[in-house]
Amino acid sequence: MGSEMCIRDSALSMTLFAFEQDEEISTHTADGDALVTVLDGTGRFTIDGEAHLVSAGESIIMPAHVPHAVYGQTRFKMLLTVIV
Repeated sequence: MGSEMCIRDSALSMTLFAFEQDEEISTHTADGDALVTVLDGTGRFTIDGEAHLVSAGESIIMPAHVPHAVYGQTRFKMLLTVIV
């Protein structure tokens, strides 16, 4: 998995991520609401125990303090925007 921070200040961060198929970020929480936009491929986002497949051109919101995980259903790229 690769990532590159695009913007970061006290209220907002934007990071590009690239996942290989079967790569994952295990279950964790975040202090801010997160908007994910999938740019290429398909990711599986498990939010509070419920799995969602999100493909290129689609977005999903992961609420602050709610457990979530990310899995590369295929190789995929996403833009993560976190608002604190």
